[in-house]
Amino acid sequence: MDFELDRGIAVAASGPGEYAATLDRGWVVGGGLNGGYLLAVIGNAIRAELTDSGQPDPVSVSAYYLTPTTPGPAVVRVRRVREGGRRSTVAASLVQQEGGAEVERITVLAVYGSLAGQSPEVDRQIPPPDLPPVEDCVEARFAPDEVRRVAPLLERFGTRLDPAYVGWAVGEPSGSGIIQGWFKLADDRPLDPIALLLVVDALPPVTFDLGLPGWAPTIELTAHVRADPAPGWAIVRHATRNISGGQFEEDCEVWDSRGRLVAQSRQLALLPRVSGKSGQPGDQV
Repeated sequence: MDFELDRGIAVAASGPGEYAATLDRGWVVGGGLNGGYLLAVIGNAIRAELTDSGQPDPVSVSAYYLTPTTPGPAVVRVRRVREGGRRSTVAASLVQQEGGAEVERITVLAVYGSLAGQSPEVDRQIPPPDLPPVEDCVEARFAPDEVRRVAPLLERFGTRLDPAYVGWAVGEPSGSGIIQGWFKLADDRPLDPIALLLVVDALPPVTFDLGLPGWAPTIELTAHVRADPAPGWAIVRHATRNISGGQFEEDCEVWDSRGRLVAQSRQLALLPRVSGKSGQPGDQV
C-alpha cells in the first residue's frame, strides 16, 4: 500500500553517500517543516546507506537544527564514522539550495543497529500514562483554526489527545506542561523504527498547555529507539519541567499497543514568540 509518510520521506541515491529527497509541504509547522518529519527523512537516507550492513534501524539519533528547512528539493549526505558487527555510527547533513548557494539545514550523528529478534522481556521501564479510551479523547485535527493554520501536519495524524490537557484549545490551559494521547498515522500506516523518529515530535508543543501557543522552533533533538513497535495505537506523552532564557526542554515517551516503551526523546526548543512581535524563522538559531 502507498502511504503518505513513505512518499514524504522517500530518498534516491544521487552519488556516493548522497541521497536526493523532495520535502513535502504537508509536513509544515509554524515557520518550517516539522523536526520529526525531517529526522525521519534523514533516518531513511541513513537506512539506505547502511543497506549492506544489516543494521537498518535507528538506535540513537541526535540532530541540530541550524536553519529553517523549506519544502522542495533537498540532499542528505551520509558519512560512515564507524562500522561494527552490531552497530554502526554515521554522520549526516541535510542541505538545500538557497539564493544559489548550498545551505546546511540539519546536522546529525546517529547510531544504527538491528531491532529484529530483540527479546520482548523488559527489566525496567517508565509505565505509560493511564489514558481514557480512544473514543473519549479529543481528535487533534479538530484543533482551533489558528492552530491548524500553524500546523497543517495535524491532518496527517489520527492523534486523540487526553481531555485533561487540551484546555488550551479553548483558552484554558492546565498549566501542567503536559500533552499526551493516543497516536496513529491518519492513513493507518504501521509504525516502525523510522516512523518513531517522527512520532517523538508529533504532538503539539507542551508550551500550549502552559498558555503559550505558537511555533516552538527546535534547536536540538535526540531520539532513542528502544524497540520495533507492535501494530495498533501508540501512547505518546510530552512534558516539560524547565523553562528559562526563552528556551524549554520537551521530554517524550512512546509506548506501543502492548505497553512497551519503544522510543523516547528530549529536545531543546525556543519558546513561542509573544503575539505581536515580529521576527524571521531564522531566529531559531
